[in-house]
Amino acid sequence: MSSAQEAGDAAEQPILVTAPGAGMDSDDALGLSRADLARGGQPDLIGALTRQLPGVTVQDAQGNPWQPVLVYRGQTASGAQGQAQGLAAYLDGARFNLPFGDTVSLDLVPDAALRSVELLDSSPVYGLNALGGALVLETATGRSDPGLTGSASYGAYGAHDVSLAAGGAAGRWSGFAAVQLRGENGWRDFSSSRLASGYLDAGYDGAAAGLHAKLLLASTGLSGNGAAPEELLAVRRSAVFTHPDRTENRFARFSLHPWADLSPTTRLQAAFYAQWQRSRALNGDAADIEACEDEPALLCLETASEGEEASQVLTDRLGRPIRALAGDPTYAVFNRGALRSRAFGVLAQITDRRPLLGGKNVLTIGTSLDYGRSAFAASTTLGTLDETRGVEAAGPDIAQADNAIAPVSVITRNLYAGFFAAETLPLGPNLRLEAGLRFNLAAIKLEDQIGTALDGRHQFTRLNPGLELDWDAAPGLSLRAGYAETNRAPTPAELSCADPEAPCSLANFFVADPPLRQVVARTWELGAAGRSTAGGWRLEWLASAYRADSRDEIRRVAAGVRGRAYFQNLGDARRQGIELSFTAERGGLRVGANYAFSHATNRSLVRIASPANPAAEADGAITVRPGDRLPGVPRHTANLNLDYAAKAGAWRRFSVGGTLAARSGQILLGDDLNRAAPVPGYVVVDLRGRIELLRELALFGEVRNVLNRRFGTFGTFGEIGEVALAEAPHAASPRFLGPGAPRRWTIGIRRGF
Repeated sequence: MSSAQEAGDAAEQPILVTAPGAGMDSDDALGLSRADLARGGQPDLIGALTRQLPGVTVQDAQGNPWQPVLVYRGQTASGAQGQAQGLAAYLDGARFNLPFGDTVSLDLVPDAALRSVELLDSSPVYGLNALGGALVLETATGRSDPGLTGSASYGAYGAHDVSLAAGGAAGRWSGFAAVQLRGENGWRDFSSSRLASGYLDAGYDGAAAGLHAKLLLASTGLSGNGAAPEELLAVRRSAVFTHPDRTENRFARFSLHPWADLSPTTRLQAAFYAQWQRSRALNGDAADIEACEDEPALLCLETASEGEEASQVLTDRLGRPIRALAGDPTYAVFNRGALRSRAFGVLAQITDRRPLLGGKNVLTIGTSLDYGRSAFAASTTLGTLDETRGVEAAGPDIAQADNAIAPVSVITRNLYAGFFAAETLPLGPNLRLEAGLRFNLAAIKLEDQIGTALDGRHQFTRLNPGLELDWDAAPGLSLRAGYAETNRAPTPAELSCADPEAPCSLANFFVADPPLRQVVARTWELGAAGRSTAGGWRLEWLASAYRADSRDEIRRVAAGVRGRAYFQNLGDARRQGIELSFTAERGGLRVGANYAFSHATNRSLVRIASPANPAAEADGAITVRPGDRLPGVPRHTANLNLDYAAKAGAWRRFSVGGTLAARSGQILLGDDLNRAAPVPGYVVVDLRGRIELLRELALFGEVRNVLNRRFGTFGTFGEIGEVALAEAPHAASPRFLGPGAPRRWTIGIRRGF
């Protein structure tokens, strides 16, 4: 090959790194383009993920459309603290699992700024948390997406979305900017949200080197009042159990993305980032607090441990008993949490591409370093419930001597380092071997700012290998088989909330810390992909089968104190299944269908505390056996998308389409032994349409859940206790559900079709 051809090969490489490994496994990735994200008329990342990719579902555990728990291959990614994070996330090449809890907060990124999204198979190259794979977000540049686009919409329940994006290039220079304002009053009580985010990119791309600078800013206020008693929702679907439950975030991220061609075949790419986050959480919860039997003038906290109920006098920060309030109110607690976090990191890799054995050899060597410092403080105040089941602060902060409820102030430091190599080795013109190897180091330090109980240092290391064989069996047909090992280190939240004698709430999950072990997953996968034409149709399909065995699963386990829990290693689990996707296009008609079967099971004999489970034994625990299904993972998911685009007249374009989404039932959280009736499955239909009013100015509309189905996306066990439910005064079932949204409409205008 001539040097000119080699230079052309270097130019084919992505200029900006999007994830470790220089696109390893991207040939079989599940992907969404900028147009896919806006298929409903406006950019919508979460909607596109769940409706267009096989096997991606949501648990609406928080009750907020911008903060769902994404589930893929039985692993989860969420912006909520305390959720097991089994997917690695990258934003423009740099880690996007936030340092405090490894959370993935998609609400911080303006959908209008995204160029593409990929969901990649599990690979060691992607580093920590890639148990189920990696979610890779790439933002737009002025060179990739020139021009002006924008949309403005209004919908049911006060939903509104305004976005504007503009980009362009002049010679070697380019620029891009996007801003998005979103919000809603919410279809459930006390559930308003607002989001404002902006993005800037400025870049220079020379013949052999370049640099892009990116800035991301976000301010969000999300209300999510979570699951509610099933019997309450049966009477009034929009009801909430208790409120408020609000999280406010301020976020800034600045990054630099240099690249340089070291030779006609070799390129250096890097991503440097610095980010800052301030978060405040306010959460009102029911509590087992009432006047003491022996001293009615004082308040007592009711607890349960190994089936034994106990009552302890409620005390304040100075150890003084807290007195009962006049009027015999229903007592509750008001949890406050504040987080200040900053993080810095770098990903750097060198990629060499050159011809070998009739194919192309690609070798990547790189390293990543991510440092985070978080200051977290939380307190729990005595409160009372009003007639709307809202919690109002009514007393001092609670500080129990045994830490059942106690204030917290802690500083955590995370240092994650990785060294990786990825090789795509051609074994012939149509056969390739992809190999990856990565060493992960996770060092975590906790410093108690009140006492010494939380002080601790933890270090985890792991060398993970991966192999995949790719065969282009025939024109338009490729086959693959692979094996990968990945790991996830316990987060500071999990490490510091692992003691069943001192449980914690989502707003306050720091107590003395028995050690936890890291989670290790071993994944086998087979796959096939094809492209063809038949009868004027362009056809594409993708099929995968996988089995992932994980060791030392970390799960959140309910404690004997209401609203509290702790983290625990609970043996092994297996997640296996198949994924199928198919698209067919002819003229203006596009048909897309996907299906996934996910079978996630426990593989160890373990006993788990689940005091609210009706099947619990006398000590409040349940016995989970190998083969019992894991909660929260539907076995069957399917989507059918139909879209038709044409012209009305000489220039006026229009499109109509719809989505049918089907999900099977799922096990309730806390029902690991599978005794209770699952959350029922459901089928939801969405419709959408667009028509040009003027050239490049379109009117669009969408109706979701057209048939107004009642369904749930999440279920757990809870306790109604002394909370008065005026709508359902005789409710007693421990089943709590996260209800799916009812029928809702959106109408708007869009610049560009």
